[in-house]
Amino acid sequence: MGRLNNKVAIITGGAGGIGLATAQLFLKEGAKVLIVDLDKELLENASEGRGAKNLSYCVADVSKSEDTKKYVDTALERYGKIDIFFANAGIEGTSRPISQYPEEIFDRVLAVNLKGVWLGCKHVLPKMKEGGSVMITSSVAGLKGFAGLGAYVASKHAVIGLMRVAALENAERGIRVNTIHPGPVNNDMMRRIEKDISPEKPEDVMKDCEQMVPLGRYAESDEIAHMALFLASEESRYITGCTHVVDGGMLGS
Repeated sequence: MGRLNNKVAIITGGAGGIGLATAQLFLKEGAKVLIVDLDKELLENASEGRGAKNLSYCVADVSKSEDTKKYVDTALERYGKIDIFFANAGIEGTSRPISQYPEEIFDRVLAVNLKGVWLGCKHVLPKMKEGGSVMITSSVAGLKGFAGLGAYVASKHAVIGLMRVAALENAERGIRVNTIHPGPVNNDMMRRIEKDISPEKPEDVMKDCEQMVPLGRYAESDEIAHMALFLASEESRYITGCTHVVDGGMLGS
């Protein structure tokens, strides 16, 4: 307990899944947390009864510059500083071959998953305290290809490049920047992916995915949150510009 005492964190995609699990863990470790998401009702539900004065929310579309500025200003107004930024918001798009992939869905995936991270870094980093930490949610799909997920895979590869540039550009200020690469996580995104691939038998998709994981199961959101906690804490103070895989051995098999 107390690994993040007196730290202020912004978490995008904070209303559910990995984002909410991370917010809960950060609060337990002494942080003040602003969760950011597009759905006000989900944010209200996520905030209810959790952390009281140390947890608040901001409704924002991470793919829009003005909304990004809004959540940065909100964090500064409410808490006075920014120590930690978890660029976690992301969408999966759909599962189609490249030749059949809808252009409008491709554009939206890149807008949220890539431009949203770029905008976050653009507006958060100049305001971040020296010695701060930025974590970006990529995926195992940022380190290998998956047929049918062209937009998602492209976006998750691309944020690694952004991370490496941001790590170099901010090293003199002691700000660390890293990516986290979950394998399949037992959350709503995977339910949507399973159903998109096989509307009639999504459970078969889950079984197939689990067979790709040496540990034999999906991760839980809190297992990814613990990697975020490590990277946010002083325990990782000499780690920057790196990819951190939490996949149950999936990429090692």
